[in-house]
Amino acid sequence: MTDATPALQLVDVSMSFGSVIALRNVSMHVDNGSVTCVLGDNGAGKSTLIKILSGVYEPTEGQLLVKGEPKRFTSPRDALVEGIATVFQDLATVPLMSVWRNFFLGNEPTEWPWPFRRLNAKKAKSICKAELLDMGIDIRDPEQPVGTLSGGERQAVAIARAVHFGANVLILDEPTSALGVKQSGVVLKYILQAKERGVAVVFITHNPHHAYLVGDRFYLLNRGQMMAEYARSEVSRDELVQAMAGGAELEALAHELENM
Repeated sequence: MTDATPALQLVDVSMSFGSVIALRNVSMHVDNGSVTCVLGDNGAGKSTLIKILSGVYEPTEGQLLVKGEPKRFTSPRDALVEGIATVFQDLATVPLMSVWRNFFLGNEPTEWPWPFRRLNAKKAKSICKAELLDMGIDIRDPEQPVGTLSGGERQAVAIARAVHFGANVLILDEPTSALGVKQSGVVLKYILQAKERGVAVVFITHNPHHAYLVGDRFYLLNRGQMMAEYARSEVSRDELVQAMAGGAELEALAHELENM
């Protein structure tokens, strides 16, 4: 394997649910230390794509490759073993639990051998604070309930958690969709932090403005098919917005509205 080998790749992947075709012949690649953006409106197939990448669904046709090797995922655990972590919109956090308990969630460090083994809370808090600081997140107190954090800070904790536990590929499901401008900026900053640490980031979004701020490669998904692929050097923000909005369809709508 060389450095040019994609961290993750889909080749002609299709997904059907009975007679309903959710994805058709989708191909894409995700490089190490880069942000790959998949853009699409509701119903484009983004959720199905995420579930294939994260091991929830096994594709009906096509191949999934990790570091150039074909893989078959039958569960999310299979994806985690390969270093693929997914942060869904619900973040999988427990609002009333502390930040450090949410950071570990069942993977807490312990001390003493069996049968005297116990949770090493001091070490857990220290690791949590240090890892968050490495990502540029200065949490006031790791004991505070995670529900007291802003939406952007909770996203940041989930991202830092995935990176700490060895994610080589980080899939983010609409991380800025429910956030304001400032908190979206916080999350985008942490996406770049993960990229700088060599993680291959897959940023799923319907917002081309957010995508263009951090993306290195852009895929446009529409009705289950990849309609376009751009490297950052090949497209401007306005062109990406235009392509995402439908181009000729948007112009026709604007013309129709002007004549009403």
